[in-house]
Amino acid sequence: MGTGKSARGVTTRRALLVAGGLTVLAAAYTHDPALWLADAGQAHPVHPTPTPGGPNPTPDHAPTTSPSATPTHTARLARQEAAGTHPARRQPHRAGHQPHRAGHGHGGKASNLPMTHVHDGRKGIALTIDDGPSPVYTPQILQLLAKYRVTATFSMVGLQVAAHPAMAREVATAGHMIANHTWSHLDLAFQPPAVIADQFNRATGAIHKATGRVPSLFRAPYGAWSPAILECCAQTGMAPLGWSVDPRDWSRPGVPSIVGNIMRNTATGSIILEHDGGGNRAQTVAALRIVLPRLLDAGYHFTTP
Repeated sequence: MGTGKSARGVTTRRALLVAGGLTVLAAAYTHDPALWLADAGQAHPVHPTPTPGGPNPTPDHAPTTSPSATPTHTARLARQEAAGTHPARRQPHRAGHQPHRAGHGHGGKASNLPMTHVHDGRKGIALTIDDGPSPVYTPQILQLLAKYRVTATFSMVGLQVAAHPAMAREVATAGHMIANHTWSHLDLAFQPPAVIADQFNRATGAIHKATGRVPSLFRAPYGAWSPAILECCAQTGMAPLGWSVDPRDWSRPGVPSIVGNIMRNTATGSIILEHDGGGNRAQTVAALRIVLPRLLDAGYHFTTP
């Protein structure tokens, strides 16, 4: 009798230890999706620097077999930001800690890892703007870009494109590049291939329907990458797009903070991350109004990945 209880006790303790170990391992993978790449045999794992998110309605061709956001997605993200619980920042970006550069400039042969730098000569840089289009903030940013003759890359969320197709067309007509930023800004890092493909394809469908363009770039929400996401990029012919300068404008840290971060960290080849969707972007617009002429005066010129 005593022996049986002892054996059951040992078994229970072993089970608890195994469960605890799995919990720790899962937490490690959640904290750093780069571990997926290391396990997949990547020679140079990506160090993710997450991105935040945006948004809204469903087009006629929307499948019903995968999760999708509702029209309240933008409001939910705004509430999360206000509460300081925005899911984008699982691992805060540290100045000077750059993701591994992968990929080449526009027109070059892309590698299988997210590109974090552009290659357009001395002081060539890129501006990327995520989570739109927004009927409020995208037009303001377009006016600034036109004023300073800057071409940018807009990473668009499919739901937002479906909700504001005319705004997406205006971005395209102005000559800016459009990247696929998924259908509903879903964190794809632990999603199965079928869900990943659905998020890719629905966003591409919305972008093509609104603008006539098929995007050649893909940016993962939250900067969260996995082998399955990179494989889907390869299958769809979209180069994975990262960044190297993150002023965390999504958190609304104040215009001086955004400006100072960009001016301190921008160098030849930098890809700057900003946002026109997913919440109140008034600080982003105000910061760009200051940053664009300063960067141009410093001798930088803008290109696209």
